Amino acid sequence: MTELTITALTAGYGATRVLRGVDLTVPSGSLAAVLGPSGCGKTTLLRVVAGFLRPTGGEVHLGGRVVTTVPPERRRATVVPQEGALFPHLSVGANVGYGLPRAGREDRVAEMLSLIGLDGYAKRRPAELSGGQQQRVALARALAPKPDLVLLDEPFSALDAGLRADLRADVRRVLRAAGTTALLVTHDQDEALSMADLVAVMRDGLVVQAGPPEEVYTRPVDLAVATFVGEAVLLPAVASGQTATSDLGPVELTDTATGPGTVMIRPEQLLPRTDGPGVAARVLHTSFHGHDATITLRAGDLELVSRVPAPLRVEEGDDVKLSVSGAARFYPS
Repeated sequence: MTELTITALTAGYGATRVLRGVDLTVPSGSLAAVLGPSGCGKTTLLRVVAGFLRPTGGEVHLGGRVVTTVPPERRRATVVPQEGALFPHLSVGANVGYGLPRAGREDRVAEMLSLIGLDGYAKRRPAELSGGQQQRVALARALAPKPDLVLLDEPFSALDAGLRADLRADVRRVLRAAGTTALLVTHDQDEALSMADLVAVMRDGLVVQAGPPEEVYTRPVDLAVATFVGEAVLLPAVASGQTATSDLGPVELTDTATGPGTVMIRPEQLLPRTDGPGVAARVLHTSFHGHDATITLRAGDLELVSRVPAPLRVEEGDDVKLSVSGAARFYPS
């Protein structure tokens, strides 16, 4: 078992306190994404788990061992950095096999290159590879010594959008095939939600919510998480049981509540129709993205954004009826 458990972890740089009591558990074989804005402490957390920074308090457990003060080279944890950091003077095979014992090295390198889909690339140099291929090699190098934990430090940030999407899927597949526990540090919400088994949202040196991606997206713990993890429409409302009254009419709630507060509605829950029930609205602007589109609407004094699947069925200037699909999250005042 290679479960990662972080308990009451504190750390910083000199007098600057960065981590203020982080708690997080990553089950064995799972991929957890630590998501947060710049300065929230996610990179510091990765450095502490890797052993590059000594914490000022708390513990790190890996595979049942307390590794809080264990040197990096003895933690059985490897790191995939932002830009691969391959040795340019070594071949792909030599990069993957770097640090492996001589016995069985060639077979392990061949196994890793096959796993990442780069059979036959062992003799090439990193400069002959694309950015995505270099990141695959960096992942293979991290997995080659059979670590208990792989740490991914924003490994896709230097790649273009199309390549990022493909590589995310490949990395997820490779980690699943290897059965390795992994911790991904990212500021990209799409990356975290699409790749991870567990998303941990950090703010001001703390994990403020951790759970499956769908839970974090549909049931954010507070308004700050709601607006950070995806787009959100926030409306004043008054709750009464399982329903809240708002400027968009009655809205079903995920939980029972009473009194004034705010409802959080995701853009894909706002449905503009040319007929039927709903609040009167006018289409101000449309943006077509291929697989879907966003529509900016005005309903009374409200300016709202809806996300709808393609093909786009309304145009700028259309008068529509706007309704809410599904349940919304309610936050009391």
